[in-house]
Amino acid sequence: MAGPAGEPSDMRDLLGDLHSAAVVVHTPDGFAVAPGGSVQLGGADPTGECYPVAAYLPPLPPESLGDTAFCKAHGLLYPYMTGAMANGIASVEIVEAMAHAGMLGSFGAAGLSLERVTAAIDRLQANLGDKPFAINLIHSPNEPAHEMHLAARLLERGVRRVEASAYLDLTPAIVRYRVAGLSQGPAGVVIGNKVIAKISRTEVATRFLSPAPAKLLQELLAAGHVTAAQVELAARVPVCDDMTAEADSGGHTDNRPAITLLPTILALRNRLQKQFGYAEPVRVGLAGGIATPASVAAAFSMGAAYVCTGSINQACVESGSSDPVRKMLAEAGQADVAMAPAADMFEMGVKLQVLKRGTMFAMRAQKLFELYRQFPSWEAIPEAERVQVEKTYLRTTFADVWTQTREFFVKRDPTVLARADVDPKVRMALVFRWYLGLSSRWANVGDTSRQLDYQVWCGPAMGAFNEWAKGSFLEAPANRTVVAVALNLLYGAGLHLRREALRQQGVTLPASVLRSEPVELGELHALLG
Repeated sequence: MAGPAGEPSDMRDLLGDLHSAAVVVHTPDGFAVAPGGSVQLGGADPTGECYPVAAYLPPLPPESLGDTAFCKAHGLLYPYMTGAMANGIASVEIVEAMAHAGMLGSFGAAGLSLERVTAAIDRLQANLGDKPFAINLIHSPNEPAHEMHLAARLLERGVRRVEASAYLDLTPAIVRYRVAGLSQGPAGVVIGNKVIAKISRTEVATRFLSPAPAKLLQELLAAGHVTAAQVELAARVPVCDDMTAEADSGGHTDNRPAITLLPTILALRNRLQKQFGYAEPVRVGLAGGIATPASVAAAFSMGAAYVCTGSINQACVESGSSDPVRKMLAEAGQADVAMAPAADMFEMGVKLQVLKRGTMFAMRAQKLFELYRQFPSWEAIPEAERVQVEKTYLRTTFADVWTQTREFFVKRDPTVLARADVDPKVRMALVFRWYLGLSSRWANVGDTSRQLDYQVWCGPAMGAFNEWAKGSFLEAPANRTVVAVALNLLYGAGLHLRREALRQQGVTLPASVLRSEPVELGELHALLG
């Protein structure tokens, strides 16, 4: 072991080398750090100085965090993924950057046409080759035909990995995608189509952690979507390979605390693994609030196999959002969020979490939901209320929006119009959903005339990230790239875990020794080797 370093800068360098072991020793002047992790026996120079060991730190590179089985299963270097944010906010650029950096990105297919999703798939397959990526398959209770068409397109294009999100129950689409990829191999069931399920409720988690239900399988078999052999194999595997426990997050969320949600889902996974005896247990990761090195370290300390980020990626230059939105996000604090009705599940009263600073979307969307709940039709709403909605929210007449809405659904799903033609309440809901849907697009394209209507999905993680990045190069939105953010979080998590290990061994070092601020990407690559 080389001589110990007692100067703060030298100690900082030694502790910051996560690929190497380090030993903290007592010296007459206090603590010092020495590199290496071996002990020389017998032939040591008896005249040399000996230092009592205070603490030992084994190597802790970012690639060793979490469950290495997750990285092996998906062909990754790091146990880190970026979650899908709808309308292409989780863009092909984000997915490609993640793949080239040894991490997993999920494309935000929700809300996009089948043609746009297909174009994204074709680009990713052409540009990434064998590198992994995922496509979002979202539960669409108001558009089940579109969900099934997307599942069919994923199968046609040979997409081998989906992130299943916002599911309230299993649907024919997600089960079809999963089961259609099953085959019998020499060592057991071969799972061709991997599913990463994002959940926040135990009842939904239970369905994904269990084999596909027989009733759905028989329906798919009768429709010719799966084979009898695949139905038999489906009884031996869960519906998902990986499960992301989604705590308080942007977009669809149940606002669950991560500190209680993750242990609950891990315990549920263990119980169902014991019950079904799968060849490989489902791996459980954590999303929601993942925005600082401390939160990443906490997730891995609690047993997360991987971490998944969301809100902070929308503020990065590769996202499918706009510069005005990136600026708004960079100025957000933890309390600058609110819950608002969701466009895709408007009639059900489902809400999602959005940014409230600099926009009136949350308040206006809630007003539309209250009108929908209170009145049977647009015509039944008091005239003063209708005038306000048309003038301030729609900025055109209800009839004009309904014409646009009809044109949209003629192409996307004509069955929706059949219900609207006989039920004026359905028609009112579709017009209100027009506003909710376009509010996200106005934000994505940066329509400044509509800034008060921007719908920006955002959780409290954004505020935590901004506070951590303050004063560093990551404070400016123009410097935020998904790879720089991801690697800083992983590297910082390793440092955080080393600090905790020292504290648990009774060693408290000066703050100047323990790096905590973000590191420029060039220096970070050098530190990570």
